[in-house]
Amino acid sequence: MATSRRISGPCEAWPEESAFIREVLDRIGDKWSVLIISTLGAEPLRYSDLQASIPGISQRMLTVTLKALERDGLLTRTAYPEVPPRVEYALTSLGRSLVDAVMTLAGWAAAHHEDVAASRRDHELTGVGRKKSARAV
Repeated sequence: MATSRRISGPCEAWPEESAFIREVLDRIGDKWSVLIISTLGAEPLRYSDLQASIPGISQRMLTVTLKALERDGLLTRTAYPEVPPRVEYALTSLGRSLVDAVMTLAGWAAAHHEDVAASRRDHELTGVGRKKSARAV
């Protein structure tokens, strides 16, 4: 006789079919989305200023991520009829509601990147299922 398991964590309160919730988490938890949202948290920016503000992002990834964030209602794209053309990206109120969360996540990553790097180095030496070094907690 099989016993039923109790679901715990955030999924406990979600509907049985929660694929869309996971899609939303994928979008807002993506590294480029986090960096774009946190960068636009202060003010609207032009495409080139956004790209310069996010080291390592390619033109393609910036374009793809901006389109996805716009589709999901997290930012707006405003094209101004000027010569040369000017386009600005800004967070919507929905996007601004994420700023604190993504800033916290980005801050955690900045504060703990050395710890994660050390853990990865230790893992390479010890591997899965092997005795951990004295550094392990």
